[in-house]
Amino acid sequence: MSDLSDALVQYLAIRHTLGRVDRLVSSLLHHFVAFVDETGSPFITTDVVRQWALQPTGAHPSTWAGRLVIARRFAVWRRASDPRTEVPPADLVGQRYRRKPPQRYRDQEIVALIQSAAALPSATHLRGRTYATLFGLLAVTGLRINEALHLDRSDVDLAAGVLVIRRTKFGKSRLVPIHVTTQEALRAYNQERDRRLTTWTTPAFFLSERGTRITEWSARYTFAVVSRTVGLRPPTRDGRHGHGPRIQDLRHSSGRRIIPSSAGWTQESPGDRAIADGSLAA
Repeated sequence: MSDLSDALVQYLAIRHTLGRVDRLVSSLLHHFVAFVDETGSPFITTDVVRQWALQPTGAHPSTWAGRLVIARRFAVWRRASDPRTEVPPADLVGQRYRRKPPQRYRDQEIVALIQSAAALPSATHLRGRTYATLFGLLAVTGLRINEALHLDRSDVDLAAGVLVIRRTKFGKSRLVPIHVTTQEALRAYNQERDRRLTTWTTPAFFLSERGTRITEWSARYTFAVVSRTVGLRPPTRDGRHGHGPRIQDLRHSSGRRIIPSSAGWTQESPGDRAIADGSLAA
């Protein structure tokens, strides 16, 4: 293991203590350090950062800018212990990273996404039910996708109407109250999942057809597929996701009045159901 690799372990440990560890960031930093080691450079240089940030060559410039931010922050930290470290300028790859503003979904778009997800084909007919329920939960609670996927059965208290979120962005736990209609949707999924799957390998609430926990990559890919189906994303080739609304944007739609129905999920008409203060309808 190189000195830079040892430094990365320390860096990630500090970020973990601060509750700022992200799996994608961690993975990219490991890739970055391996890239630096492969070049033979004993320390981080501006040129090496630029070479790494501009991968893959066909990526969107915002992707390059995001990679630069990740490497640059590590370089700033590393320079304190290794003065040879070069901290690249923030506009090294031609533009600064700017967080993309969230997509504001209309009620009809959310309903279309959920109903399209419910129609996803699968051998056990569970895939559609899983993603329709997952997307609906994101839209009405404001949960992050990784928080929803990390829910275990014991974290979903349908009697009390509360979700226990144990793995948050900043390493803290919190309780999320859910409306009675959300409880109904989760209870229906819970029963359908157990009816169609007799064995599973994880305590996860949301399961794949193999009885495993849904991965974030699978959820994002499926959301992209569904988004293209309902016309929110343009058609793509070569298996790419394309550009368009993102799954994390659903959390900015929390509070929508969307309820389960015999046809899947529909928009609630005003006055159909009262939403209690502090609770959300699914």
